[in-house]
Amino acid sequence: MLKNKMNMLRSFISIITVLFLISCNSNSKIPQIAKVDIVFQEDSLEFTDSQKVFISMVISKSEEEVRKLLPNLPDSINVIVEQVDWDLDSVGGVTGRTETNHPPLVLVQISNNYREGIADSLYSGLKATIFHEFHHLSRGWAIQDNKFSSGIPNAMVNEGLAVAFTEIYTGTINEVNSYPMEADSWVKEILALPLDANYAQWVMGEHPDGRNYIGYRAGNFLVRKAMNKSGKNILELSELMPEEIIKLAGY
Repeated sequence: MLKNKMNMLRSFISIITVLFLISCNSNSKIPQIAKVDIVFQEDSLEFTDSQKVFISMVISKSEEEVRKLLPNLPDSINVIVEQVDWDLDSVGGVTGRTETNHPPLVLVQISNNYREGIADSLYSGLKATIFHEFHHLSRGWAIQDNKFSSGIPNAMVNEGLAVAFTEIYTGTINEVNSYPMEADSWVKEILALPLDANYAQWVMGEHPDGRNYIGYRAGNFLVRKAMNKSGKNILELSELMPEEIIKLAGY
């Protein structure tokens, strides 16, 4: 009898905790005690309260995990989350971008068109997206105030590092980031490009010859090759400049 009462008490406490979290999330902004501030942008499509709670938990937990691995991750990270109706099947229903280093700002888009909707997107792609974008933040690889010079080789290395880091520590592998047998020649192509080469064609879009995500895929290959040849792990490589990693890979 005492055991049953204790179990009921625990259940009651759990329910009260969840209700409290939901009540705190009645506004679009979710107050965070940790080092990440999450805002839900709901201009057209809205999240349910339970979705907001789950999303906040995944992002906060991911931040804790990444921070233990990458001590250079900045404090007070801002994450803006929005729901979209885009086709994001190739990336598990979720995509994102690191907008600025100062302040640290990451934008996340979650598709309601992935498989069975938002729920599948959350379980499939959210953690991997946060790991990928937070890796960028730890290195200063951002759209608006990038710490690296221009050029597709730098993009290849930084995206390759984020892809490999995410695959290793989350176990999530997207086919769009896989590298083909000819990846070595892709790396050499990129290293020979002029500084003003088209970013969309060579990094994350479709090339006129039909190839896509060349920079991500070649970068993943290059980083894995650098790890194998140097004996350094992904965390050690993440502390190096792109030219050092390219050299370690034998180029």
